Amino acid sequence: MSQAEMLGALLRSRASCRGYLPEPVGRDVIAQVLRDAQQVPSWCNSQPWHVVACEAEETARLAEALYEHVGRAGHASDIAFPTAYEGAYQARRRECGWQLYEAVGVEKGDRVGSARQMRENFRLFGAPNFLLITTHKALGPYGVLDCGAFVTAVLLGLEARGLGGIAMASVAGFSPFMRDWFDVPEERDVLCGIALGHPDPDHPANQFRTTRAPEAEVVEWR
Repeated sequence: MSQAEMLGALLRSRASCRGYLPEPVGRDVIAQVLRDAQQVPSWCNSQPWHVVACEAEETARLAEALYEHVGRAGHASDIAFPTAYEGAYQARRRECGWQLYEAVGVEKGDRVGSARQMRENFRLFGAPNFLLITTHKALGPYGVLDCGAFVTAVLLGLEARGLGGIAMASVAGFSPFMRDWFDVPEERDVLCGIALGHPDPDHPANQFRTTRAPEAEVVEWR
């Protein structure tokens, strides 16, 4: 298989993992994933990302405290969330959401069930390991863009090793808590988290795959 074929296969096999086995991922494995991801390009080679990598004990402490905090705190993010999802973006978002709810047995109109599933974000989906990604404020949108490339590389690095992961904007919605918990300096913005571990192949939330838009919708040839 050529390198291009291997990359394509890796991209097609990767999916957001929302259910994990309890066995933690070794520090050496996570470190190698991060070393590989460090090779992604960035604006003027600025490499604006900073990672706080949590092993099993710290991840468990964080998940317990975050879950409790979210139950009594309001949403507050360093970086503005989307103002609206419209048209095709709303349709894709809804499709993904209902695929998840159907997989875990939440029926349309079941607000209690959907809220319960949403709060699984703040248990970090039971993942045994967690990464917090921050970016330097002064680099603005270009720093955020570069961090997106880094996050993608981390997720692909996990997939290449038979591991699961999910990028989590949800934790950035409680940036003050994350900032305090990890002593994030004021000059940095909380961007997202990555929950990771060994995927649970039998977990209901891992039983569906989202679709991708056809080329004609996203590419304009000139």
